[in-house]
Amino acid sequence: MVCPHMRSPRNNARATGPLRLRNDVKRSGNRDPSPGPLGRWSVRPFRNSLSGIDPDGRYRRELGAMTPKIARFLAEQAPATPCLVVDVDRVEARYQSLRAALPLARIYYAVKANPAPAILRRLVSLGSAFDAASWEEIRLCLAAGAAGADISFGNTVKKASAIAQAHQAGVTMFAFDSIEELEKLARHAPGSRVYCRLIVENEGAEWPLSRKFGTTLDSARDLMLRARDMGLDPYGLSFHVGSQQTSTDAYEAAIARVGMLFTDLAAAGLNLRMVNLGGGFPIRYREDVPEIDRFAVAISHAMTEHFGNDLPEMIVEPGRFIVGDAGVVSSEVVLVTRRGQQDGPRWVYLDIGRFGGLAETEGESIRYGIRTPHDGSPAGRVAIAGPTCDGADIMYEKAPYALPLDLACGDRIELLSTGAYVSTYCSTSFNGFAPLTEHYI
Repeated sequence: MVCPHMRSPRNNARATGPLRLRNDVKRSGNRDPSPGPLGRWSVRPFRNSLSGIDPDGRYRRELGAMTPKIARFLAEQAPATPCLVVDVDRVEARYQSLRAALPLARIYYAVKANPAPAILRRLVSLGSAFDAASWEEIRLCLAAGAAGADISFGNTVKKASAIAQAHQAGVTMFAFDSIEELEKLARHAPGSRVYCRLIVENEGAEWPLSRKFGTTLDSARDLMLRARDMGLDPYGLSFHVGSQQTSTDAYEAAIARVGMLFTDLAAAGLNLRMVNLGGGFPIRYREDVPEIDRFAVAISHAMTEHFGNDLPEMIVEPGRFIVGDAGVVSSEVVLVTRRGQQDGPRWVYLDIGRFGGLAETEGESIRYGIRTPHDGSPAGRVAIAGPTCDGADIMYEKAPYALPLDLACGDRIELLSTGAYVSTYCSTSFNGFAPLTEHYI
């Protein structure tokens, strides 16, 4: 049995094929290579954690998401495992660092990353807007104090009833990528601002999204013109370069496509006003990733090159970047064994697995850093699995994980940077195991 929400990101990666671009389209505007208005963006590097093996074979770890608040909570409260502990102050710091790096872009927090009311309330207090994937997420945002006008219904696949409920609640901005979805919006959210999602390459993303969402440039052109004819407000274009995107080139290529279509539609009499850059900004798990300033510079240059001084409104939809390294999962080691295979890795079984929240270990794509009570002692290769009877409940078997040789049944360990896409992913009672508990401090 495999959880229906789980998918193989490795197989979901590069199936889009090349985008067809209009060769006769060139963006007008200032071609001056000087930085322009975006070149003044300030940046505040925000570093994360890395854990692994030192050359002498000893396990090395750096704290990363283990903030003093989380460490103190775990030491003093010793909460039952498995549990997720999130430092909401860290969430605020991440939000502020992104706002400093991209001051001309409005932040729409991707609620699906972690919809905890404590996080939503804090972000409302900071002036954040919200990207919601469902009516249920919209209700959570409204309950946290967000205004409907500050919520984007960013899922391109929506029930008609959800569209109507959102519209009645004051949501005025909706995503689409097909004529069928556009027709639903015209019927159930008349006059709303709509933006069309484009297919773009997801090369460099650890968790690609390109197969399921988006449309071609030629199709998007026709759809935006149809939106105007249907009485909707053709507001802008969007794209998503994939989650945990490690290449700044992905944003530059996508912005180039958007700039071409902006110009083409302007020539057709349509004045678009917004570019939604999506999310995808990465955090460090076990390997280095570019800091947010690198992405800010790349976006700055691309926007200046393709829009000159006539900059549209800009939106970003971060999820992982905001909450990912604000959380830690505390877990108990259930079993450590070689299973009679002396030349193979030790198998380490935890009381949390793919069905209890670690869905992004599918394909061993997201590789969490791990902290143990024996850090610094000799270590050896391990495979890491969850507690269920399902053979698919293996997080890491091929990835080069090594944990201390002293690690034993009953030890508590921490999985770092687990604040995003854990608490709500497949949080069912499969095999009778209760979903992990959550603590927001």
